[in-house]
Amino acid sequence: MNPLKGFGHGGGVHQMRSKHLLLFCISTLLIAEANRVDAQAVKGRADEEVATAAATLKLPAPVRDYVVGPEDILNVNVWKEPEISRTLPVSPDGKISLPLVGELMASGHTATQLQNEIKERLLTYFSDPEVNVSLQEAKSHKFNIVGEVEKPGFYLMTGPLTVLDAIAIAGGLRDFAKVGKIYVLRPNADGTHTRLPFNYKRVIKGSDLRQNVELQPRDTIVVP
Repeated sequence: MNPLKGFGHGGGVHQMRSKHLLLFCISTLLIAEANRVDAQAVKGRADEEVATAAATLKLPAPVRDYVVGPEDILNVNVWKEPEISRTLPVSPDGKISLPLVGELMASGHTATQLQNEIKERLLTYFSDPEVNVSLQEAKSHKFNIVGEVEKPGFYLMTGPLTVLDAIAIAGGLRDFAKVGKIYVLRPNADGTHTRLPFNYKRVIKGSDLRQNVELQPRDTIVVP
């Protein structure tokens, strides 16, 4: 009887078990990698949906004149009067000052209202002054977005923005965002807050675009 026969058979079993274990480990790694790739693909599609929806579902909103606030930058142009025309910031106390016009409160007024006020004051010096006031840069209007987005934080509102726009600006939703439970907290004058629901899936499908509200300064978007 060959004394090594049994030993060789045991070695073969051991090698077979090792191969099975190696194949199991490789299979596990391949499955994990496939899941990771799938998760990245899903996230990529979600981010693409946000960007596409922000571009395609943005319906024409009613024109709302921007209300000027402290630190906003304004362009004031008086036709044929370069000494009066200028670009200037709104002071921290909400005022601007112009030659011949003097100091006036800008904060809380629209560009059109400021335009009319400046024109009224210039009538003392000119028969029919042509005045144009426009916003060059918005610095007073900010919104906040918190929770499961890529880049939460405060952002300046440089123009009209919807909830979908804000999510895109914040880099899109994270993988585990509860897309049906997003909401906007809007401060009221009495210190309370109004809660406005936003169902991401319904909005991007176009079934409830009313939830894609236009943001107001100091709104907070919560993404659970």
